Amino acid sequence: MTDLEVVARALVGGGRRVERLLCHPRLPLVACWDAERPAVHIWDCGGGRLRELGSVGLSTPTYGDAPAWERISRAPAVAWHPDRPLLLVAGESGLRQWTPAGETEPETVPTTASYDSVAFSPDGQTLWGSPSFHDEGGDWESSDVIDLTSGTIGPGPRWDTGVAEHPGGGLVATLASDQGATYCLFARVDQGIAPAVMRPLRRALVLDCDGYETPLFSADGRHMAVRGNAYDNSVEVFEFPSLRRVLGTTLGDPSPGYPYPQEWLDQVNAWSRHNIAFGPRPGVLWIATPAGVLVEVDVETREAVEHAVQTATPSAALAATATGELLVAGDDGELTLMSVLDASTQTRGTSRDAAADRAACEDAARAAAREFLKTTAEVPADCDDLETHLLLTDGTRTWEADDLETVTTAGATDPTWLRLQAEINKARLQNE
Repeated sequence: MTDLEVVARALVGGGRRVERLLCHPRLPLVACWDAERPAVHIWDCGGGRLRELGSVGLSTPTYGDAPAWERISRAPAVAWHPDRPLLLVAGESGLRQWTPAGETEPETVPTTASYDSVAFSPDGQTLWGSPSFHDEGGDWESSDVIDLTSGTIGPGPRWDTGVAEHPGGGLVATLASDQGATYCLFARVDQGIAPAVMRPLRRALVLDCDGYETPLFSADGRHMAVRGNAYDNSVEVFEFPSLRRVLGTTLGDPSPGYPYPQEWLDQVNAWSRHNIAFGPRPGVLWIATPAGVLVEVDVETREAVEHAVQTATPSAALAATATGELLVAGDDGELTLMSVLDASTQTRGTSRDAAADRAACEDAARAAAREFLKTTAEVPADCDDLETHLLLTDGTRTWEADDLETVTTAGATDPTWLRLQAEINKARLQNE
């Protein structure tokens, strides 16, 4: 296992608190969602220090006593450019962008566009927005593909919750959510072709219910974690490219069923929805807890070790920086930057060691992406029903579309979506 060393601490200015963190994939920058209003604060986390650089949306009205669903709907969607220090923010004032020069309107993109989720293509030449704004103000069955050079807007596939680029390149993961089940879709993306379009692949994960966050890939591309869901504080980790589930757990007590006791609701709400991150060591997932403790989990052996963060403040968010450090946002508005040290040596290792580790991760990630792409095929571009082409797995079982059309039995321990499918099929057969 490892030890943690606090590198820097800082308070978010103006007594503000943050509730979510998104680190730039390559630069020492982090976007911090404001907990009190639909705003985002940008911080520099490089050079062993934390420094606030700017904000977007500070003039927006506060959330006040708004219910949780309204807060979620008002929260801005953000995306880092994969290479440049540029943050795109889709909020109540339309599309805005931040760079070190300040906040401006993005070029070649309609500033009045309204998206719940945004993402840059891996080469940064295309912007993806969901749901479609181009189709008369929004279409949940499709998305927009915006060529950032020409400003041309074209159609894209359905997706609704973030886009995660696989570190091996040429492959992304995203979610298509429904109340009964959520698909974690994988898509091929060609580099250097503008506009870049997600081309969905047949192999997909099926997750129970909805309410999941954007998937996370480990640095070596060998594991993917998904935080959810709308009814439980679930964490699932899948081996990649096999999609075998190696970890499935609930943070806190599992759902007791409806009506929910207030004590259980308080416990559920104490956990951050953005509290997991893969660190620099392959196969290790970090989880931040309401007690202000970081839990280091070996996803294969399921061995867990708790690390105190020298504060009793509940953790509001956790993320990993581009260089593998961990950044924790406390419920009191404090940011804590930590290095992950090898417990056996108590050192960070030499720059040569770090370079060798990065090269090994990159090689493993490329191999994982290639292997996955070899084991699947693209969904036909002209298909009207995506589900009929998917080969689904929940990490333990696999279903072809025809299998799900005939299932009529499901037990109490089966996922909600499978029980619903069995009931639908039984009702259809009775009416035939």
